[in-house]
Amino acid sequence: MFVVVMGVSGSGKSTIGRLLAERLGCPFYDGDDYHPAANVAKMAAGIPLDDADRDGWLAELAALIAVGLARGEGGVIACSALKRQYRDVLSVDERRVRFVYLRGEFDTIWARLQSREGHFMGANLLQSQFDALEEPRGAIVVDTSLEPEQVIDRILEQLMDTQPALGLLGLGVMGRSLALNFTRHGFPVIGLSLIHISEPTRRTPISYAVFCL
Repeated sequence: MFVVVMGVSGSGKSTIGRLLAERLGCPFYDGDDYHPAANVAKMAAGIPLDDADRDGWLAELAALIAVGLARGEGGVIACSALKRQYRDVLSVDERRVRFVYLRGEFDTIWARLQSREGHFMGANLLQSQFDALEEPRGAIVVDTSLEPEQVIDRILEQLMDTQPALGLLGLGVMGRSLALNFTRHGFPVIGLSLIHISEPTRRTPISYAVFCL
């Protein structure tokens, strides 16, 4: 499963995305790192990006998600994904791509942006992002004014509410193969451990693979 943490600039996408990836035990990808130089220069000059500017950027992020899912991998991506059409591009598999919307008030996020250093997007672009924002339906929505750990807890609660809970106990290689197959069909593997069980009637212990999904 891939989780896209979305919202306007200053909503905390990167901070929350990194923390969420850490809690889930999966890679984190910051969408800003995938902008071409022309987009970065445009935003640094205070010029909002248009749909044409975002086309290639969104296509690259969608490819990242598709390749990861094909490999049975998951991840968390921080990406503004302001419009429905942008989210449609990223949603390469509706069952295995979830959106988390960090919702915040203009004044709160404006104050946060004005105190931010080292970010290429100026606070003066915030209004243009609010104007472009199309709030998502079916996403996990969390108030960005909460403390980061509270935000993470709310996200995880809702992710777990929508994810099937499965347990798999199987022999080594076969068990791993089954777990990967579950992952490819939308049931993400969260953990894997090997245990050895000795039986009185056997000379050697049996190895089992235990998966938590």
